[in-house]
Amino acid sequence: MIKLFAALAGFALAVPVPAESAEPPPASGPAVRQPDAAETGDVETGSDAATRVADWVAASGDNGALPYIIIDKPAASLFLFDAEGKLLGRAPVLIGVAPGDEATPGIGSKDLAEIGPAERTTPAGRFLAKFGMAAGRQKVLWVDYATSVALHPIPKGSQKERRRQRMLSPGIDDNRITFGCINVPLALYNNSVRPLFQKKGGYVYVLPDTKPLEAVFPRLYVQPRPGTAAS
Repeated sequence: MIKLFAALAGFALAVPVPAESAEPPPASGPAVRQPDAAETGDVETGSDAATRVADWVAASGDNGALPYIIIDKPAASLFLFDAEGKLLGRAPVLIGVAPGDEATPGIGSKDLAEIGPAERTTPAGRFLAKFGMAAGRQKVLWVDYATSVALHPIPKGSQKERRRQRMLSPGIDDNRITFGCINVPLALYNNSVRPLFQKKGGYVYVLPDTKPLEAVFPRLYVQPRPGTAAS
């Protein structure tokens, strides 16, 4: 499978070209800590959908004793949990330009210039994410390797797109700017995501834009909705 992606992308190295990639400075230390508002641009509590998914993962152990992240696309927010389900931090994120929950077939083998605006989606779903090398020998957290969707800080050279300003703005309409990758605050990435995920990886749950939540996460059918009583 890896050789196939390398051949499609035209690289000798067995990695596809990520939609955006950046190698941040090494983390200042291995300790995982709660980011403060100055680092993350603190956001409000997530949507009911994010709460449902968080409750389901914690109750069912769906994360398999690994750390996990919930990406609430409609709220342009990230929620980071440790392996025991403790919320460690939340932050705004930048996501794909186009609303949508499916990746275009074969998009992982396309050059950026070949990816149209309607194809620049961040796919929804449950992904086992692991760190790996991308083009330019840069290490990123691959969310969906097959479609070149990674989680990483804002890449260098994107000043014209005002990505930092978009991430810190109070609204969420301007958080759709990437080719599909998930941009996160640098401090959160270095101080929390990397120490948690670099050894064994973890899960990333990306909430849908348009699909029903249960269609993306079928196991939610057995999780009671908040405020409902068991029969």
